[in-house]
Amino acid sequence: MDKQNVQMNDPHPGTQLPGGYPHEYPPAAFPGPPGYTGYPGTQAGYPVPPAGYSGAGPVGFPVPYQPVTSQPGVPAGVPWMPAPPPPLNCPPGLEYLTQIDQLLIHQQIELLEVLTGFETCNKYEIKNSLGQRIYFAAEDTDCCTRNCCGPSRPFTIRILDNTGREVITLERPLRCTSCCFPCCLQEIEIQAPPGVPVGYVTQTWHPCLPKFTLQNERREDVLRITGPCIVCSCCADVDFEIKSLDDKYVVGKISKQWTGFVRELFTDVDNFGIQFPLDLDVKMKAVMLGACFLIDFMFFEMTRSEQRAGVW
Repeated sequence: MDKQNVQMNDPHPGTQLPGGYPHEYPPAAFPGPPGYTGYPGTQAGYPVPPAGYSGAGPVGFPVPYQPVTSQPGVPAGVPWMPAPPPPLNCPPGLEYLTQIDQLLIHQQIELLEVLTGFETCNKYEIKNSLGQRIYFAAEDTDCCTRNCCGPSRPFTIRILDNTGREVITLERPLRCTSCCFPCCLQEIEIQAPPGVPVGYVTQTWHPCLPKFTLQNERREDVLRITGPCIVCSCCADVDFEIKSLDDKYVVGKISKQWTGFVRELFTDVDNFGIQFPLDLDVKMKAVMLGACFLIDFMFFEMTRSEQRAGVW
């Protein structure tokens, strides 16, 4: 286990990424249990996308890279990751995830929210280890829900690719936030494409630790996530380990990155990193992305006044 942790935190020379996220992570960094032969690749039997949904292109033909610089709501100037050829039976839009073993999620600063404390819709850039944008995510909630329910609010997050096509939808229902009610804990559904569930993230009740279970589209448990007892840290990252179902093997992690004292104090803008095996099924990679957003809202999406109160 110590060897795995050393491998996960080993810096890579020349990287331009935040601390703790190497330029490239070999699949051997997460070898898995003895006898492990790799996670299953693309599988037959994916649900048929809704009528009228355009796929990534014909199977076996490369998709031409057409960077979008004027997509509404998406900041210009950041290069997009070229779209790889879509593998057989891969949900449309998830072909980007077949070639990466880590994701960086950067929340955008909303000037109105910084100046007034008025909660606005969150927006995120999702990048690969080279800093190329893979997706752009935007929260879709009404003003009343955001400002009355705060971090506990139900939400829909729509994730778009470089053509502006919605490829992933995250749905979080309104659930109880108290650990005294284990029958109604937090959950998020991941759909890819929209309308077709590919997995779920459900909170597992525990008196002290944040725990979650990653499930496939049939609600079968696949992996677990365990966070620290105290989900805050000054000048350091907060790591949520992704483990096998028996908790013996660490296969990845979700890290909330320290962004500096000023930004942490005066905004609720957060940066996250996700690491996973390169050969993990793309659907489970999408589920891990959904888990990252759920963790953000549950533990780090605080208002400016709440943050100041916590500091002082």
